[in-house]
Amino acid sequence: MPELPEVETVRRGLEPVLTGARLTRVRQNRPDLRFPFPDRFAGRLEGATVQRIDRRAKYLLMPLSTGETWVTHLGMTGRFTLDGEQLGEFEEAAPVAGKHEHVSLCAVKGKAATRLGFADARRFGFMGLIPTAEVEAHPWFAGLGPEPLGNGFSGAHLAEAFAGKKQNIKVSLLDQRIVAGLGNIYVCEALYRARISPLTAAGKVSKPRLETLASVVRDVLNDAIAAGGSTLKDFANADGGQGYFQHRFDVYDREGKPCLGEGCAGVVKRVVQGGRSTFWCPSCQKR
Repeated sequence: MPELPEVETVRRGLEPVLTGARLTRVRQNRPDLRFPFPDRFAGRLEGATVQRIDRRAKYLLMPLSTGETWVTHLGMTGRFTLDGEQLGEFEEAAPVAGKHEHVSLCAVKGKAATRLGFADARRFGFMGLIPTAEVEAHPWFAGLGPEPLGNGFSGAHLAEAFAGKKQNIKVSLLDQRIVAGLGNIYVCEALYRARISPLTAAGKVSKPRLETLASVVRDVLNDAIAAGGSTLKDFANADGGQGYFQHRFDVYDREGKPCLGEGCAGVVKRVVQGGRSTFWCPSCQKR
């Protein structure tokens, strides 16, 4: 599943095309993805202007001039494509590109138009239309913790959230109520860079080490965003390209390989925590 950096990469790719654009020629090509599309989905998008493109956790949010927000979750294989084709006066409907493209539309700015498509081969993604004033209270967003790249995320926040917590820190960091959008790959990378064992009880990690961890989490995510996200099997960014951060993983998916830490003779191990693979170096990451 695309993680936060991948979703942020898609957001940044869509932003210059969609911000301020009027949506036309909206076509919904099937009744559902993971969930059914909202009633009259295409009709409610048609003619609306996108005010901006936001991200909350792993969701893309596009507030519209109609007072609703178009919400998209990419699921495992969801992707937007931008054809960049100038479609003139729209004398013909935008073509459907491929059997897995489930939504297609045109984004119009002045006389320029760009064709936008959303494809999702496995259909684990989904879309919604929520009154903009009600987004924060919606079940998809109510209860989410602070954004790891936002001002609300800090060592002090982690110390408060982890106080007395016996659950290991790896699984605790994946709790979306504690921090929103942080996924398995980047938790592994952050704990490695912070030299914290994933087996340590969250409540046993000192506040100074949590301050370091919070800073490292931001660094890991920003590095991944700058590199375009992680090229996992089905991920592609909004331009149809792929990211390259996985070539720079320090520990993730490196089981049995030598630790990359300077002067460390350790070997990367793998353990399953909360149903997810954790990769770590027992030599570097002490309890």
